[in-house]
Amino acid sequence: MTTLLFIMRVYSADEVHAALPWGALADAIEAAFAATGTAAPQVPLRHAHVLDAAAGDAGSGHDTLLLMPAWDDTLVITKLVTVMPQAAHTVQASLMVVDRATGVPLALLDGEAVTLRRTAATSALAARHLALPDAHTLLLVGCGRLAAWMARAHLALQPSLRQVGVWGRRPDEARRLAAELAAEGLPARAVTDLEAAVRQAQVVCCATTSREPLVQGAWLQPGTHLDLVGGFKPDMREVDDGAVARAQVLVDTYAGALAEAGDIVQPLQRQAIDRSHVRAELAELLRGQRRVRHSAADITLFKSVGTALEDLAAARCVLAAGRA
Repeated sequence: MTTLLFIMRVYSADEVHAALPWGALADAIEAAFAATGTAAPQVPLRHAHVLDAAAGDAGSGHDTLLLMPAWDDTLVITKLVTVMPQAAHTVQASLMVVDRATGVPLALLDGEAVTLRRTAATSALAARHLALPDAHTLLLVGCGRLAAWMARAHLALQPSLRQVGVWGRRPDEARRLAAELAAEGLPARAVTDLEAAVRQAQVVCCATTSREPLVQGAWLQPGTHLDLVGGFKPDMREVDDGAVARAQVLVDTYAGALAEAGDIVQPLQRQAIDRSHVRAELAELLRGQRRVRHSAADITLFKSVGTALEDLAAARCVLAAGRA
């Protein structure tokens, strides 16, 4: 009998962050989305399983397991996410990387660090293509775990940004986050008037779990770019129907956004927009197959619900850094 021996490397959160500088990560994600033919990774829709007996839909307050697989000709990855509402740390995640040729596990990555980095990098990548090149003010709407990473990524990929406003439902949290970013040398300050802040910003990034619209379409100035990453279920909203109707809409994937993104699903259901209003998915934009912004006056909107394609690109970068 032959015994197979292998060593699987475990990457901590700090190691994952260190291995994923913004520019290199954004380039890797862009290459993954733009790949075509046999080089294109395979990415099934994520699977959600409610762990409670006789429970309802996933994410409705019950313990939930999410499985996010993806693969290409060299690697297979699966991100495993648990959502346990009663736990001290509600969301936990890990990412397994397997060699495609042998099936041997290569690495286990801190899944939260991967998610924070790749989510922020994908949004900043979309903004690099859609936001005005002279955009100077970024507004963060929301003060949760992801918000700081969104600011770091946007500023890293769009050097024209010189100001960051931070708004939250709780002003003390906005002040805390602004102080954290300022301590890193980023030009951040807390704001309390959301409407005024939206009217002054050229890039508005929403990273909340809101179920009611926060940003109104009437507040948006010509040329504004909206970046929506918080809502991941059909009953979640960060902007109103008016904002979506005014915007040229880009989604990360049609399959994910049209099934899960409340900011897209709800306006479609109410016929505030029709299907043609979603101009492109990110792969089409990056391949040059579709345009989204046509003029400097256009309002653009990128809606992300997340895809394991981004995790695969990030995992490849982490493994490359580990080998180096």
